[in-house]
Amino acid sequence: MGNEGLSRAVTEAIAAVDKDLLWVALGGTGSETAKQIANDAGIRVVFEAFPDRAYTPEGKLAPRTLPGALIKDPAKAAQQALLMAVEGKVTALDGSTITLAAQTLCVHGDNPSALELVRAIRSTLEGAGIKLMPIGA
Repeated sequence: MGNEGLSRAVTEAIAAVDKDLLWVALGGTGSETAKQIANDAGIRVVFEAFPDRAYTPEGKLAPRTLPGALIKDPAKAAQQALLMAVEGKVTALDGSTITLAAQTLCVHGDNPSALELVRAIRSTLEGAGIKLMPIGA
């Protein structure tokens, strides 16, 4: 989330409703700005990443219209999730490795392979000794 004005608007809205709510925001480009704004407002922010989506070299989600933007192979999604969880990185469409700090992973339910992806991701993460926990735990 790279838009400072949007980050401020979101934190103000959360603060007006309930400062104990978590803000789940897209990890990647601009996440440090969002984190600072949220911290200044006393709002906890959690960044998410998508193991079923490809990323651009700039750290943004690749548009769905690009070839390879949707990851449907469970093994590939699981390996991407592992890289995200262990190293805080992702391999971009061009093959470069970028930093993508995230505390939660999201799989899109509109992906026909979503259930298989989640099973593979969970198995891979648990097999690597990563403990899965609810957000905010």
